[in-house]
Amino acid sequence: MPTLPPSVHLETGRGGLPCVRVTGRSGEAEIYLHGAHVTSWNPIGHAPVLWMSQASRFSAQAPLRGGVPLCYPWFGAHAADPNAPAHGFARLAEWSLIKAAEVGDDVTLVFRLTDSEPTRAGAWPHRFEATYTVTVGSRLVLALQVTNCDNETVTYEEALHTYLAVADILDVGVTGLEGTAYLDQLAGPPPMQEDHPIRFTGETDRIYLDTRATTTVEDRSRGRAVTIHKAGSDTTVVWNPWTAKAAAMNDFGDDEWTTMVCVETCNVRAAAIRLAPGASHTMTATLDVDPLASVIPRG
Repeated sequence: MPTLPPSVHLETGRGGLPCVRVTGRSGEAEIYLHGAHVTSWNPIGHAPVLWMSQASRFSAQAPLRGGVPLCYPWFGAHAADPNAPAHGFARLAEWSLIKAAEVGDDVTLVFRLTDSEPTRAGAWPHRFEATYTVTVGSRLVLALQVTNCDNETVTYEEALHTYLAVADILDVGVTGLEGTAYLDQLAGPPPMQEDHPIRFTGETDRIYLDTRATTTVEDRSRGRAVTIHKAGSDTTVVWNPWTAKAAAMNDFGDDEWTTMVCVETCNVRAAAIRLAPGASHTMTATLDVDPLASVIPRG
């Protein structure tokens, strides 16, 4: 464990799981070592930006529901192994905190995960090193770097499965993906396209393709906008479970779907990363919060 600055504290969190609490000059956050899972972030003077389910299990044997789960090295169900955990093993693993530092008004934390005997015996048997840099301040910066430590080329998927808190999903719009082709996970192929901001009128599960666009979640009821800038990512997922799927999940409150939306920075499906031996790839998401500059028209 590195020496911790005054703004960083290692504590026992919910379920007895170790967590890191950050009380920086410009922002506060909570990160669990289980999955290197960011469960809260709020810039000073703002309401919490991330959403966590009140029904989330805080257990070393289960993923957390909400915040920013790390999906790696596959996304969704494993294509060849139905018994492999959904969204990979990274969100179930115990990460190590290897660095903590105050940099100006920000606090930077670095977490590390490497292959182990269980991972090498599983559905993705490769050697790797993953480092996850979390910068907490008036903005939240999340950077996942993966290095291929194997002697052959590897392919993996990754996602920063970000759950954002909103006041009312019916008064939310997502801009920045207009005109971008997407796969509708509910309707199936072929790819579809819309020329207007995303509105939510039912279950939504979309993979936007070939895009590095900045997206903005406009929360009219709360009067704020959360903007997600990204780098090293060629797909974006937008998700809300709506009523039936929310009720079917035992770690998701039946009515909680009204107060969240996922906008995920990712590399999935055809955008999966291929890394040569010794090569590294970094995917970054940066979240900013601002007052809502314009009202979303209904329609």
